[in-house]
Amino acid sequence: MQIDRDRLHRFLNPKSIAVVGGDESERVLGQCAKLAYQGILWAVNPNRTELAGIPCVKHINKLPIVPDAVFLGISADQSIEFVGLLEVMGVGGVVCLASGFKEIGELGEDRQERLVQLAGSMPVLGPNCYGYINALTGAVLFPDQHGLYRVDQGVAIITASGNLGINFTLQQRNLPIAWLITVGNQAVMGIEDALEVALECANIRAIGLHIEGLRDVSRFIQLTELAREKGVVIIVLKVGKSKIGSKITQSHTAVLAGESRLFLALFKRLGVGQTDTVEEFLEALKLAYVHGPIEGNRLVSMSCSGGEASLLADLAVSRNLQFPEFTKKHKSLLRKILTGYVSLSNPLDYHTFIWGDYDRTYRMFSAMMKGDFDLFILIIDFPDPEYCDDSAWIGTIQAYVKACQEHLVKGVVVSSIPENITRKVGKYLINNQIVPLQGMSQALAAIESLSQVGMTWKSTIHPPKLSFFGLSASAEYMQCLDDHTSKQLLANCQIPVPPGERVQSVSEALKTIKKIGFPIAIKALDSNLEHKSEVGGVRIGLRETERTINEVRRMLERWKSLRLEKMIDDHVAELMVSISHDPQFGHFLMISAGGTLVEMINDNQLLLLPVDDEQILEALQSLKIWPLLNGYRGRKCADLEELVNTIKQVVGIMRKFGKNIYEIEINPLIIGETGAVVVDALIRTNKMDRIHG
Repeated sequence: MQIDRDRLHRFLNPKSIAVVGGDESERVLGQCAKLAYQGILWAVNPNRTELAGIPCVKHINKLPIVPDAVFLGISADQSIEFVGLLEVMGVGGVVCLASGFKEIGELGEDRQERLVQLAGSMPVLGPNCYGYINALTGAVLFPDQHGLYRVDQGVAIITASGNLGINFTLQQRNLPIAWLITVGNQAVMGIEDALEVALECANIRAIGLHIEGLRDVSRFIQLTELAREKGVVIIVLKVGKSKIGSKITQSHTAVLAGESRLFLALFKRLGVGQTDTVEEFLEALKLAYVHGPIEGNRLVSMSCSGGEASLLADLAVSRNLQFPEFTKKHKSLLRKILTGYVSLSNPLDYHTFIWGDYDRTYRMFSAMMKGDFDLFILIIDFPDPEYCDDSAWIGTIQAYVKACQEHLVKGVVVSSIPENITRKVGKYLINNQIVPLQGMSQALAAIESLSQVGMTWKSTIHPPKLSFFGLSASAEYMQCLDDHTSKQLLANCQIPVPPGERVQSVSEALKTIKKIGFPIAIKALDSNLEHKSEVGGVRIGLRETERTINEVRRMLERWKSLRLEKMIDDHVAELMVSISHDPQFGHFLMISAGGTLVEMINDNQLLLLPVDDEQILEALQSLKIWPLLNGYRGRKCADLEELVNTIKQVVGIMRKFGKNIYEIEINPLIIGETGAVVVDALIRTNKMDRIHG
């Protein structure tokens, strides 16, 4: 049953809160008082007279009105009973703190199933969940201390972890957090529900998701489109590196593609910011809160130290960020302010000649902001005012703030050491629409993340369309086509394959040799054969009839049928092109360096379907072997137009047969100066349907 939207809004923005239980529930009341919650509070406990100074009623049905939100600080079995009662009463929603549900196994799974059934359309956070904090209203259904304070606007953080949720609130990075929502087991209310409500709150300017996975990928895709329409950036910290849960391991694709990488491909496609650490996550949210998406990746950095400038440049090398050279016109503006000792390069070391000179510093910043950059960076670490006179530092950022505001640019202040921005300075900067980013590497990660969001948003986004295999992905429902049958299907779909035939006798082999000519490759045809070369199932480079026939005789003693095919001479590089299936994401495309070392090299790109020419070419350009394809050091250049077209034709098979094809793996696809040819192919299909090319 779907969650009632009106009840969900009541639940997360409650005008009345009831707590049920003992010590944990008392702490919830205390935290509501700490954040000056102005709504009605009730306590329910049959054995106590009061909780946190609030008189107790014996039972929830004794309350004068139906509460908007209820916190259950009671046992698992009691919680199940109460959820059923609260659903009938029409309560807005419930936080279920108790553990002992799905996370403990079979007994817990039964409990969770009963809880879901009794919840009906009522939102339930949890079970095994700490709840939420609404710092906009002071509503706290959260049984522990935290670091949040009342704000008028801020970011929302939705997390699968209660303890990490607490840690997020304790951050001292000047990030205003409006909502913290922990989702626990997501038995009823999931991340997607919390995300949708956050997007409907005008006071939330960015949303952070700390997730292990998603329950509904299709709905998430729709919500990211809504976020883009509203200009609300979503930043994700994705954890978990589990492999695709397929029992079929014949193909390389199942080895190389993991669930986590499919999520990353999804986020990139949708313009969702990605981060790898908690620090990067918080810095990216801070940047999104103040500036929203960054429209490009052209940066300029200013510092009064060559050490800071060179360190920042080094840290940016591995990221998709640029520090463009200054134009002649821009240099002339800067030269009028800075001495001849200053080398006008980006990142800029402006030296300490103007340190403490407010007017000259301001004019230097102002001249810098006449350049064509997407983001302006000032590197400066602040002293502790208890031990040092920080007036020169404060004057520098005041000059920087004035210049940023006058030129209407997006500016950030970056400290080389994370703790070297005080809370006072950070608050001043945020109040003046400048982002205090703490730590160089974390700052660059955040900037890259928001830059990728901005550049994706500027282009036309084509969300993936999830297409799913029709039957179960277990072996009993599938058949694996051998190389010859697979190539017949590909050829019928206008995908180039070498001339060749299936043979089951020496006489058939002789006819095929005359038909296709030398050089010849012989391949054993066995749909259960995983790596032919390792068991003598392949012979290549055969150029004489007698030797070829001898190899045919020998191989027919072991295998019933063989494929004889013409070898390909035009060879620039080898790729693996495959389409496989994931239970959450449906069919997806992998483009990889091919051949026998495909797993060892691990050079691949994942794309969700559908794809266009631009996306395919971008994936090819992201491969380590791209220089080989593009004519490395004067070598032959691959036929890139035909390569892109061939990959598109492979994808096109899925539009025709997608529900009946589980997987296509082409390895290698040989790319030459003219054309691309499938040398080996494996296709896995639905046993119940015959696939016709």
